[in-house]
Formats: sequence, C-alpha cells, structure tokens
Amino acid sequence: MTAPAVSAATAPTSGLATLRRLILYVLLLALVVISASGLQGLLERLFRTASTLVSGDVAGLALSLAFTLIGGPLALLLWWFVWRRLDDESERRAPGWGLYLAGTYAVSLIIATTSLLNLATSFIDTHESRWPSPLANGIVWSAIWWWHRWMWKHPRKPSLHLEDVRAVVGSVFGLLLGAGAAIAALGILLDVAIRGFAPAATLEPWWFPILRSVAWAAGGAAVWWWHWFREGGRRFQTRLADVTIIAVGIFVAGIAALGGLGVILFVLLRLAFDRSGPLNDLLEPLAPAIASAVIGTLVWRYHRTASVTRSTRTRRASLLVTSAVALAAAASGVGVVVNALLAAAVSPLAGGATRTLLLGGISSLVVGAPVWWLAWKPRHQPRNAEDIPPGRRLYLVAFFGVSAVVALITLLVIGYRLFEFLLGEVAGGSVLDRIRAPLGLLVAAGLVAGHHFALWRHDRALFAAAAPAQKPTVQRVTLVIGYSPGSVDPEALAHSIADSTGGAKVTTWLRADDGGAGLPPSSVPGPGVEEAVRQVAAALEGVTAQQVLVMAGPAGRMEVIPLTAPGALVVKEGTASTTVLPGAE
Repeated sequence: MTAPAVSAATAPTSGLATLRRLILYVLLLALVVISASGLQGLLERLFRTASTLVSGDVAGLALSLAFTLIGGPLALLLWWFVWRRLDDESERRAPGWGLYLAGTYAVSLIIATTSLLNLATSFIDTHESRWPSPLANGIVWSAIWWWHRWMWKHPRKPSLHLEDVRAVVGSVFGLLLGAGAAIAALGILLDVAIRGFAPAATLEPWWFPILRSVAWAAGGAAVWWWHWFREGGRRFQTRLADVTIIAVGIFVAGIAALGGLGVILFVLLRLAFDRSGPLNDLLEPLAPAIASAVIGTLVWRYHRTASVTRSTRTRRASLLVTSAVALAAAASGVGVVVNALLAAAVSPLAGGATRTLLLGGISSLVVGAPVWWLAWKPRHQPRNAEDIPPGRRLYLVAFFGVSAVVALITLLVIGYRLFEFLLGEVAGGSVLDRIRAPLGLLVAAGLVAGHHFALWRHDRALFAAAAPAQKPTVQRVTLVIGYSPGSVDPEALAHSIADSTGGAKVTTWLRADDGGAGLPPSSVPGPGVEEAVRQVAAALEGVTAQQVLVMAGPAGRMEVIPLTAPGALVVKEGTASTTVLPGAE
C-alpha cells in the first residue's frame, strides 16, 4: 500500500530537481560572464598602461576588481559544486547541463573568434592600433571556450544532450563568417581589376581592405573546418544537422548564387542595350555580384553533394528548396517584366527607366527559370501515388498559400488605387500607371498559385485512385441467439462475426422464449458455429448500416434489421410501455 505514496512523491521531487538545476545553471552562466568581464577589463588596462593600473578611471578599475575578485571565486565555487554532482548519471542526463554547455560554448566561441580576428586585422591599419581591447577579450573568452570544450569532451562526465548543437552552431557560425568575408575580399579585388583604382578618401593602400577580409575569411573557414570535420559535425545524422544543411548550405547559398548571377546578367544587358549612365556607375555592382555568385555556388555545391550522402528526406528537401529559390526569382522576373511592359504602353517616351526595369526583370527570369526547370522537372511529374515524395504536398500547399496571400494583398492595393483615382482629384498619372506594379505582381502570383494548385489536385487524384475502395462497414452488431443451449457457442460465434465484419463490436443476447417456432429452444438442434457464421455472413452481405440487429434461430431462421441510431425509443401508452427499435426504413 506504500507504492502510491512513492509515485505521488516522484512528480514534485522531479519538478524541484528541474527548478534547482535551472537556478544553478543560470547563476553559473551569469557568474562566468561577470568574471570574464572583470578579467577582460583588468587585462586591457594592464596591456594599455604597462606598469600603471590606475590611469584616471578609478570607477572602471573598481568595477573590474569587484567582478574579478568577487565574481570569479563565486563562479569557481558554484562550478565545483555542479561538477561534483555530475558524478550522478541523472544529473548528466538532465537537459539543463547540455543547455548550459551549448549556450556558453556558442557565446564564448563567437566572442573569442571575433576578438582574435579584430586583433589580427588591427595591425593592418594605418590608424592608431586598438589591439589591447581585442587581445584581452580574446584571451579571456578563448580560455572560457577551451574550458567548456574540455567539459564537453570529458570521458567520465560528458553531456548526454545537445551534443550536435555545439558542433552545428560552430560550423554555421564559421561558414557564414568565412563566406561573407570571402565575398567581400573577392569583390574588392575584382572591383579593382574591373574599374581600376578608385580615388580613396584615406591614405591606406588599396590592398589593406582585401587583407582584412582575407583574415576574416581564413578565421571563419578555420572555425567551420574545426567543427564540421574535427568535431564531427558532418557525421551527425540528426534533424538539426539536416536542417542546417538545407537552411544555410542550400537556401542561403542558393540566394547568394542566384542573386549574383542575376546582377551579372543585368549589368551585361545594360552594357549592351542601356548605356544611359556613366560606364563606371554601370560596372559598380558587377564585382560584388561575381564574388557572390562564385562563393555562393561553391557553398551550395558542397552542401548539395553532402545532402546526397544523407537520408532520402534530406535529398528531396534540398531539391525542393533549390526549386523554391529559383521559382521565387523567376516569378519576380515575370512581375517586373509585366510592370515594364505596362509602363512602356502608358509612357512610350520614358524609355530609359522602362528599359532598365525591363532588363532587370529579364535577368531575374532568365536566371531563375532554368534552375527551377532543372530542380523541379515539370515534364517528369509523378504518374502514380508511389512516386510522390513525402515533402512534395507540403511544398505545393506552402507555395500556393504564399502566392495566394500575395495575390490577395495586390488585389487590395489595386482596388485602393482604383478607388483613389475615381474618387480623388489627383491629376497626375493614368489609372494604368497607378496599378501596373501591383498588377505585375498579381500576374506572377496568380501563375504560381494556379500551377501549384493544379499539381496539388493532380497528386490528390493519384492518392484517391491508389487508395482502396472503402465500402461502408458494419461497426456494431447486436446478436440475438435462439439456438438450443450447447449447440452453438455464443462467444465463439460472436468472435467469428467480429472477424468476418472487419472488427465490428458484437453484443450477444440469448433468447428466453420458444425461438418463435413453438418449440423449446433446447429441442431444436443448432447448425454449429461454422454454419451459423456462414448464415450470418450471407445475411449481412450488402448491408451498409453501421449498426445491425441480427436475430438467429433454429431451422435456418435469420433476420437482419439495419439500425439508424443506437439504443431504443420507448413509447408509453397509458400504463404500458413498448420498446421500438428504429429501423433503416
């Protein structure tokens, strides 16, 4: 009788343990940050003043000393208390320890990396160097990062939660940092090669910005390599790793690559057909676009290849995301082209701006449409339900929903512009000139919504054709048996009827009258279970009601009454009552 008391005490005890861990880890994180701030301030002051710590800023020194000498020992004391409790496996299995490690590891990695890279680039500068601050910050947070990595990799007290989070967060941070800096460095170099040396406001050499971007790119690449290869980020077969590959390596890189290609084509088209401005201004976006296209394509290609070696779901998701990015670019191009054509029809003399707008739409359409065609393969759509991938229907519904919302908003904007034109006294511009931009967007959104809605209906038809024809089945059988006792086992007959009707619930009643034949039930032999089941199955054939009353008796008597509602209707006449079973007729 003591078991219920133990189980009742388990829930509050577990809740108290979770609350205790939450308070401990939040306090530990706060004390670590406070101690790091104090140490960073002391080290910076030491590096800057060499022999004199107090250099006019007494309040700052006092704050750093308080954070270091009070927060530091408290942080070590609390850490030692937490670390000793980790000998218990339940503490290591608790999510709180994994969350603390992952959060502190990510914060310390980001601060340490940016501080050390700031330190490296501070020497590539013609201005006064500000190296003491990033050096102190880098030393302190690098030590904190290494300390938490040691706890993460400890052989006896490892964290059993969120191990993939640390590797994935580090690889994503390094990839974004390295790719962004690489685009900046390559863009500056190509800009110098294409447009020559532009007059600069500063006196620093032209290669200084390139060297700073290269340093940041190298640091980001090193962080990505360490976490992706050395810490095994690529080996994690978890949903977080798959989502990271799709979101960063496919989606973000795809946007960078297609956006760069679109700008490159736009600049080339303007050079060929629209030299309305100075050549130097026309060529200005070309170098960053080339850098974005090159780096984005490399990152996209690597992660596209990596997704092939993972699960089938990840491979399909990578294709769907690539198709989505390309389709968005192509649809935007269609909208801009319609806008430009309407602008040309309204104002034929305004050729320069209209031509530029048209070339921009053509660039986006020419870049996005082929990539969408290769990724989506519209000529090779599924021919049966087995060929439809699991994420396809979600993709179709999502694109249809987004395009439908865009179409609705543009309809509202068009209506507003029309009523404003009809009711107002604004003299400038025609009605077509007012609605051409939202009208172009409406055309593009309508085409996308119609295409995906048609594909969704096609897939639904395939699923409906592949689904087996489901006939109405009997769900509940009330069986009234009038056989002689011992001739037919009621329980066996009920189980057999349930099996033959696909799992219907059978309620069995034994008759106490003469079976309707004027003979005692015991004097009429029964047909046996198999024959009785055959008779019931034959009688139920063609019955579509969910509830059925079956009256089985001697001499092959079998009556099936379909019911439309459960229970019985009681009709009272005077002092007598009659029970009426509602029939199907």
